[in-house]
Amino acid sequence: MHQYLFFIGDFPIRAYGLILSLSILLATATAYFLAKQDGRWHHHIPDMGIYCGLAGLVGARLWDVFFFDWDYYKYHLGEIPFVWQGGMAIQGGVILGAIVGYIYTKRHNIDTWAFADIVAAPAVIMGQAIGRMANLLNGDAFGRPTGGNFGIVYPPTTLAYQVYGDQPLWPAEVWEGQIDVIIFVLLLLFRTTNHAKGQVFILYAVLYSTARFFLEFLRGDYGTLLFGLKSAQLTSLAVITIGIALFIWCGLYGERINEPKKNGKQK
Repeated sequence: MHQYLFFIGDFPIRAYGLILSLSILLATATAYFLAKQDGRWHHHIPDMGIYCGLAGLVGARLWDVFFFDWDYYKYHLGEIPFVWQGGMAIQGGVILGAIVGYIYTKRHNIDTWAFADIVAAPAVIMGQAIGRMANLLNGDAFGRPTGGNFGIVYPPTTLAYQVYGDQPLWPAEVWEGQIDVIIFVLLLLFRTTNHAKGQVFILYAVLYSTARFFLEFLRGDYGTLLFGLKSAQLTSLAVITIGIALFIWCGLYGERINEPKKNGKQK
C-alpha cells in the first residue's frame, strides 16, 4: 500500500487522487462504449463525464462532511477541501452527479431515463468499483476490527491506523468494490431482457443500496446515527424502499424497451 507514489519537489502525488481520477475517466470510457454501441448520445459523453464527474466529487465530499463528520469539520472549516484526509461519501456523489446529469439531458433534449438505463447505471457502478481501490490505497472507508488475527493491517500513515492501530480490520472497501463489479455485470444482463424504461437505473440503486446496507455493519470509520444504524444505512433503506416501489410501477405501467418484433419492425 503506497499513499504517496512520488513527489514533485515537496508536492506529493497521491495514489488516492490518481485512482479517483482514473475511476472517473474509466467510467466515462465505459459510458462512451455503451452509448456508441447503442448508437445514441455518444458525442455527449465527454462533456457529461466532466460535468457529472466534478459534481460527483463535490457531492461526495459535502455529503461526508455534513452527514458523517460535521462534528469535526464545524471546527475545521478550512479542511473541508482536504479530500486526501479521507471522507468521500459515494451516495452524495451519485445524488449530485445525477442531478447534474438530469439537467444536462433536459438541456440537450435527451431521454433521461433511457440514457440512465443505457449509459449511466452501468458506467457509474464501474466507476464506484475503481474508486474503492483509491480508498484502500488511502487507508480510509476502512472496516472495524475483526477481533482475530485475520484482516487488513494498515500502515501508520493512514487514518485507519490512527483510529485502530495495528488491529486487523475487515476489508469492507475491498468487498464493496468486488460487489460493485458483480452489480455491473448483472445490470448488463438485465439490459438484455424485456424491461421497462428506467428499470436498469432503479435496479442499480436498489442493488447497490442493499449491498451497502449490509457492508456498513463491517465499517469502522464512523458511528451510528439512529436506531443503531449508520447514516449510510438509513439512506440505503430509503433508496431500497422507494426503488422497489418504482421498479414495480415501471414494470406494470412503463414503456417496454425490448418488445417482440412483428413483421420485421419493433413493436
